[in-house]
Amino acid sequence: MTRRRAIALVVVGGCVLAWFLVAPHLHPIGLWPAIVLVSVLVIPATLSLVLIALPLWSARWLVPAVVGLALAALVFSLLDWGLPANFAKLGAAVFAGWAFLGLFEQLSWVVVIALVIPLVDIVSVWRRPTHAITTHHFEVYTAVAIAFLVPGGGAAYLGPPDVLFFALFLAAAARWNLRPTWTWIATTFM
Repeated sequence: MTRRRAIALVVVGGCVLAWFLVAPHLHPIGLWPAIVLVSVLVIPATLSLVLIALPLWSARWLVPAVVGLALAALVFSLLDWGLPANFAKLGAAVFAGWAFLGLFEQLSWVVVIALVIPLVDIVSVWRRPTHAITTHHFEVYTAVAIAFLVPGGGAAYLGPPDVLFFALFLAAAARWNLRPTWTWIATTFM
């Protein structure tokens, strides 16, 4: 990673961290303003960290980093340290997506995954595990999901598979020279 990217990662990471520290203490805003805020600013700012760190997608230490960050997320959660747990979950999911890309020999394999994911997701949300968990055991979902905070302590959540596949597709764009920045824009704002 270049020095410029490292500086950008620290600066953007500091801004994102500052938001996550301040947001719970701000006056709550309405549902639709919160949706706009999280969609246009909070999620894109947070996921911009993935784009900035993208040159690391092929690092050899990704699998140990996934294990370490997942264990850190578990320990932080048990200690009720929500913010470090949230960022550890984010890092674990991103590094898992990047490590997962190493299993793909051809771009066509990634395309097949991209075609299958929406079908599996629809069934899961409509009638299967995701539906059951979010309907009857929401605390299980929030324990593993990555939170994107809005003023007043509310949050939008993305599950680890969502972030994993986001990172996988972004790294695939980098690996096969398919315009990673445009891929980031398209996947972030979808």
